Formats: sequence, structure tokens, C-alpha cells
Amino acid sequence: MVNLEWYRTFKAVYETGSLTAAAKALFISQPNVSQHLSSLEANVGKPLFERKPKLVPTDYGKLFYTQVVGPLEKLEKVEASFNAACLKKQLPVIRLGCVQEYFQSVLAEKITTIDAHLILSFGRTKELLSKLQRGSLDFVVATKMSDFKGLAFEPVRQETFVIAGNKTIDTTAFDIYVSKQEWENAETWLLSQPWIAYTTDLAIVRRFWQKNFYKRPVITPYCVIPDMNIILKSLKHCTALTIATDYMVDDDLKIIWAGMEKTENTLYLAYDQTRVTSDQVKLMKHFCR
Repeated sequence: MVNLEWYRTFKAVYETGSLTAAAKALFISQPNVSQHLSSLEANVGKPLFERKPKLVPTDYGKLFYTQVVGPLEKLEKVEASFNAACLKKQLPVIRLGCVQEYFQSVLAEKITTIDAHLILSFGRTKELLSKLQRGSLDFVVATKMSDFKGLAFEPVRQETFVIAGNKTIDTTAFDIYVSKQEWENAETWLLSQPWIAYTTDLAIVRRFWQKNFYKRPVITPYCVIPDMNIILKSLKHCTALTIATDYMVDDDLKIIWAGMEKTENTLYLAYDQTRVTSDQVKLMKHFCR
């Protein structure tokens, strides 16, 4: 079988007119160039060069060159293109954990803009931070800071909670109470409505109530659904209320009340500084905002 390197050597010798120059161009020794050339000539059965003070191609050598130079140049272009692709900066593989609702509402539309291969994990912040500490994740978008040792927390987004519901709900009476700052009547109206909660402990609802009414809510939820996207979808088919982050309430629903004061929560990018680079932190902070 003919060795492809023989053809490459022949092309180099033909174009440089010298064994020494061909050896430099191919980064091989001059004896190797001579050996390749002799082997090729033995294989084709014709002398390709006249051995004079300077190598001169024979007529057969000229004809042979015209036949092989095109395919060789195409092959060299393919090789150069492949090497260039391999030499490009390798995208990092980043394992990111976050609550599913935040990914669907904020991050999903941005996944093709980040210079990284993302591997997503969904779950509650506490369990995601446990995975982060064990090294199973590289970053977590955390809904709260924690005392996990060795983890850094950097704020990336401020979210605001609102009461949301179906557009068909008649809020005339409630709106009047709010405009007149009749907060007891406003609370009574809200408590009279059916509610869908995210958790059985009503954590989000309690936080909103404490901020605006300075006490715990007396609410027995009509339904508890541990997925805010499903809750909001359900609100489009009933007259129940829920408390959600404002950026999740789309045009098919309405924000019934944002509260006397904003009920806000900070989202943090959590990571172990010993396991990620500063460039990766910068990349993920920009992506997770």
C-alpha cells in the first residue's frame, strides 16, 4: 500500500526543488525525505526527479505532480480546518442547579447565549446546596443564603412577590378597600377567596402577610401544588388566588395586589471557590441574572 506521506514528501520536494528544503517544510530529517522519495519512485516504477546539483522533475514527475497536487491540497485544507476546530477554546461543562420555575421563566430563553455546556438539575434550594457542597454541582441559583461551609453566595437577582389571579375575578370591593387604606377589610376580602399554595407550610404566603398585615394568614389552601408554573396555569381555569413572583405572571393573569410594601427576595449564585474559576463565576453571574 502506498504511504500518503510519500505523496506529501514528493509534493514538498517538487515545490522546493531541494531535499533539505523539503525536510524543513515537513519537519522531518533529510534521510527520511530521500527514503520517501525512493519508495514512491519504486512503487510507481518511474523516476520522478533527475539527480543533478538541483533536483529537476522528469516529464513523468511533472505529469505525476499535476495528478496528485489537487487531491493533496484538498486533503491539507481538510486537515487544517479540523486542527483549527480542535484548537478552539473548549467550552466548559457547567453543572447548574436551580428551581425549575426560575429556569423556565428566566433562564430557558438564554441557554443558547452562554459559552458553556450546561447540565441542569432541578430541586429545592436546600437539596441543591447539599449537592453543591458534595461536588455534584458547580453552581446553584439559591433562593436564600445558607450556612453550608465553604460556599460563596453572590446576589444575582431581586424578585418581588405579588398576589395573582384570573382576570375574570371581580376585585372592585378589594380595590376600594385598598384605595381607602381599609386594610382590615382588604385582608378579610383576601381571606374569603380560595387559595392555591406552593407548600403546605405557606412559606411564601406567610412572608407576604407578615410584610403587609403584620401577622400570620388564616388560610386553608384549596390545593397545594409544588410547581409554580402549574399553579399559574391552574389559575387560568379557576378563581383561586396565589402569591408568585411578578416576572412569572403573564398576560393571561392579572396582578391583584403587590402589597402596601414590596415583599422581595434575593436570589444568589452559590458556588465553591475551590472548584470553579473566576471566569466561570463571571459567566454564570451574567447568565443567571
